[in-house]
Amino acid sequence: MADNVNDQSTPPPVIEFPCHNYPVKIMGEASDTFLEFVLATTEVYAPNFDRNKVALKQSSKAKFSSVTVFITATGTKQLEEYHQALKANTAVKIVL
Repeated sequence: MADNVNDQSTPPPVIEFPCHNYPVKIMGEASDTFLEFVLATTEVYAPNFDRNKVALKQSSKAKFSSVTVFITATGTKQLEEYHQALKANTAVKIVL
């Protein structure tokens, strides 16, 4: 019998904390303040993130932007609070 790819009994991958270079991708409406908001929010939840590794991409029509930051994830509470703070901004559409 073939392995069931959708098997619900398979546990999700475990992240070992601290997890350095943990990527977070934030996509939202392009604006002059979108990148500033993402960086300021990231600074609150991961103050030592490397600003030199920030990647900014625009959609083909420049309607949307995606920002990828690499943080040191210290635990699930930090990640949950960080994601909630990002999603609180109406310009943010997706946080991965």
